[in-house]
Amino acid sequence: MHRGNLFLVGMPGSGKSTLGRLLAKRLDKSFYDTDVEIERRLGVTIPVIFELEGETGFRDREAAVLGDFVEFTNVILATGGGAILRPANRDKLKQNGTVLYLHATPETLWERTRRSKHRPLLRAADPRARVNELYEFRDPIYREVADFVVESDRAHVVQLAQRLEQQLRAAARA
Repeated sequence: MHRGNLFLVGMPGSGKSTLGRLLAKRLDKSFYDTDVEIERRLGVTIPVIFELEGETGFRDREAAVLGDFVEFTNVILATGGGAILRPANRDKLKQNGTVLYLHATPETLWERTRRSKHRPLLRAADPRARVNELYEFRDPIYREVADFVVESDRAHVVQLAQRLEQQLRAAARA
């Protein structure tokens, strides 16, 4: 693994932050979440950033944070669901660590996100259809950038972390 970095990509609700925190403890790495870092730096929530700057402004901020964190060593970084939309971001991820795509079905994603008020892209007339639309568009991009695709639908997060830890350690020895 390049510089020991793990970058988690996937749809909102795929478990990037939850799994990232657990893996960081198990693998003795530092954990960061780009969305949390953006909010910390700006002092406002992501929905407010979307409201004031639109999606393009938010994506600019996200790219800057991502650019900072891929330079770190021995980190696990949970990226925002749309971080992979920009080719430059995908390149930074691929060049600076191992990319894990946490895949979940649209049904699972909907169940996990439907009560959230913190996801501006799901504020739509039909949020469930929006989840499906985002999934259909993004899934091929996540797969293209990923070194590994991890099914996050069914497995309990602790079991998933254990399995991933074993796979990553085996890959590092190979």
